[in-house]
Parts: sequence; C-alpha cells; structure tokens
Amino acid sequence: MGCDGGTIPKRHELVKGPKKVEKVDKDAELVAQWNYCTLSQEILRRPIVACELGRLYNKDAVIEFLLDKSAEKALGKAASHIKSIKNVTELKLSDNPAWEGDKGNTKGDKHDDLQRARFICPVVGLEMNGRHRFCFLRCCGCVFSERALKEIKAEVCHTCGAAFQEDDVIVLNGTKEDVDVLKARMEERRLRAKLEKKTKKPKAAESVSKPDVSEEAPGPSKVKTGKPEETSLDSREKKNNLAPRSTATNESSSGKAGKPLCGATKRSIADSEESEAYKSLFTTHSSAKRSKEESAHWVTHTSYCF
Repeated sequence: MGCDGGTIPKRHELVKGPKKVEKVDKDAELVAQWNYCTLSQEILRRPIVACELGRLYNKDAVIEFLLDKSAEKALGKAASHIKSIKNVTELKLSDNPAWEGDKGNTKGDKHDDLQRARFICPVVGLEMNGRHRFCFLRCCGCVFSERALKEIKAEVCHTCGAAFQEDDVIVLNGTKEDVDVLKARMEERRLRAKLEKKTKKPKAAESVSKPDVSEEAPGPSKVKTGKPEETSLDSREKKNNLAPRSTATNESSSGKAGKPLCGATKRSIADSEESEAYKSLFTTHSSAKRSKEESAHWVTHTSYCF
C-alpha cells in the first residue's frame, strides 16, 4: 500500500516514536488565571470574589452556579467545594493607575501589553499579573503582595486595621503544594464549624428546659414536712370552709340559669312591691283565681286548673 508512483517515504513517516508533550505557554496561563473567571471563563469584573483555595471568580457566576445545581457542567468541578456564598470572600482590590485597558486601543492597531495588570499591591506597588505572589485576608478581603506581608510584619491589616491570624492568609492562584495546604485548612475549618453547631444545640435545649423545671419543682421552703394525720385534718378543715362559699356561688348562678336549688325559698309576686297591673299578669294574683261555683267540672275554656 502506498509507495507507488515514485514516492520515497522518509524514516519519521514510517517509524512512529513517542509523542511529544505539549508545553503550555506560561504567559497565556498567567493571563487566564489572573484576568479571567475560573468558573465562567469571562473577563473578571467587579465584584470579584475568591474561594478558600485562592481561585478568582465573578460573583455573578458563583451565584448562578449555586442556583443552577441541576446542570452538571465541566467547569463545575473547579467550584465543587463552594457550597454557599459564605465560602467565598469579596476582594478589596487597588486599581493600577497606569492601566488604560481598551481606552487607547479603539482602532485595534495598538499592542496590548499582557504584563500590565489592572490591580496592584497598595503597600509595595507591585502589579498583580502573576509574576509576583499575592494573597488576601479572609477576615476583611484586602489583597496584598506576599512581599508586603513579609517586609511589614504585623498582626493587623495594612489598609483597614482588622486583626488576622496565619490561617486567614490565603495565596491567590498558588502552586499545587499551596492548594493542598489550603484544602487541608478548609476541611479542618469546616469540621470545627460542624462541631461547634452540634455543641450549641444541646446547650440551647438545656437553657429552654431549665426555667420550666424551676417553675414546676417547688423549693425546700414550699415542701411541707409533717405527719400524714395533720395534713389530712388540715385538708378536711379547708373543705368545710369552702363549702358555704360554694353554696353561695351556686345560689347566685342559679338565678341566672333559672334552676333554683331545693333549699332555696321561692319568691312570691304578691309580696313584691310591683304595681297591681304588673301583678295581674301572673296566675298567683287574686283576679286570676275563681271559686268552685264559677268553675265547671271539665276544663274547656281555660288552661288553668285550680
């Protein structure tokens, strides 16, 4: 097959050797890390946030990723450790006054200097283009160069004055070793937060249950320590004292309900001080009573039976 028509193949065309490893351009890699979002691959624009591993994101892209959890994207692996918006920190970046951006390149015939960065270190003035190591503080979000933190050693932020510890310093776009260290710190921090939540829950439950127990359980002064006979006599005396009160209350309530007690006396209208016209309305009045001669031996004309 082949080699016809006078073709003369060379050795490298017939013998296949090992494939050469493709080298990545370092300058292009730095530009992609420091100028583009790790999640959406768009140009970084404020507000810019960083995760606990030191990667840069657009805040809008992180919010969309958290809301759209059903979509499994290839780029989602880079942000799989971000579970909520609390896992990222908004960065306070200092603008570079020498950076013009696309203002001077309106015609497209001007050379773009990729080494010129948009942001700089506010202490030393180094440009944040990947040539120098930069880091940020989790407590406040301020960004500095690593050289500034080493030269000016302090336990307080250089710009806002917030106190920080070594665990709060996170390297931006660090090496694999830096990422491994940051990942171990992140896991320890999250385990510590879970344990704190578990310890807070039983404490809150105890604080809620303690006042209820104190109200229900009587103290030592309220408990009566006496003989059972004396306590029974006291209870009987109390019942006897409460009996007349209960009868009085029953009499007052019976007047409202219309069911008088058996021991209560009926009130007669004849003895009342009402007018004669009012008394004549009732059957107990003398005008309603008739003699035996007037009344017949059967009841047909009246409903009263005397």
